[in-house]
Amino acid sequence: MSSTAMPFDLDTTLLSAVTAVVEDAGVTLRERYTTHARGVSLEEVVGEIHANDDAVLAVMREPLLRARPGSQWAEDELAGGALPGGEWWVVDPAEGNINHVHGMPDWGVTATLVRDNQPVLTVVHLPLTGDTYTATAGGGAHLNGRTLTVSAKNDLGAALIGTGQARPGESTDTFRRIGASVTAMLTAGLVVRVSVPATLQLIHVAAGRMDAFWQFSDVRSGLVAGALLVTEAGGTVTDLDGKPWNAASRDFLAAAPHIHTAALDVLASI
Repeated sequence: MSSTAMPFDLDTTLLSAVTAVVEDAGVTLRERYTTHARGVSLEEVVGEIHANDDAVLAVMREPLLRARPGSQWAEDELAGGALPGGEWWVVDPAEGNINHVHGMPDWGVTATLVRDNQPVLTVVHLPLTGDTYTATAGGGAHLNGRTLTVSAKNDLGAALIGTGQARPGESTDTFRRIGASVTAMLTAGLVVRVSVPATLQLIHVAAGRMDAFWQFSDVRSGLVAGALLVTEAGGTVTDLDGKPWNAASRDFLAAAPHIHTAALDVLASI
């Protein structure tokens, strides 16, 4: 993924506005959180997920569109593939929603401005810890204002690596590839984490706490924020052909630069 810099004064002003919106949305999502699971049947679980989305989007959509006049809204958070030209907000109002409704702590709120299929500004807020991750194209990646830097690992055999399911109902072939890739990485790496959501693994890659993350998916909302954070923290983000990643890419690999090639070699044939 390549950076497309925006004027610094615009970055600063817009980033501050987006951060305020996302953190405000985090209050709404935190108020809906319980430490016990909500819903028993599939219908009940899906209803809880949609209720979270609706409540948080109600406090995000209009403020974000006002903050960037002329921007557009990507409606389906589970959609993938290229967006039309111009600037689009790709938002996940409850990234890790399935964890939220099951009383688990791994969830947050994300908002990313995508310009011509490249993320150029992102904010990821974790309401339970109060942590806010931010990045702008050409402006670096930060956690609560502190600069983030990816891992210095140069041996895949020493690496903590992650992947996960992008959404329910993926194809049988995708599930087969996930299984085969986990087996391959268990052999090549040190430890493999398989969990959701993608963004919460990618912030660990950007912060140097994990060394790589891959996914056989093009779900934009789970990848755009982390892609920009990892890139701006000094990592390498490509598809599984080794080409620079963008929102139109079919698959995804983000890694510390010194192990990216080795990880790509493991995954490319699967």
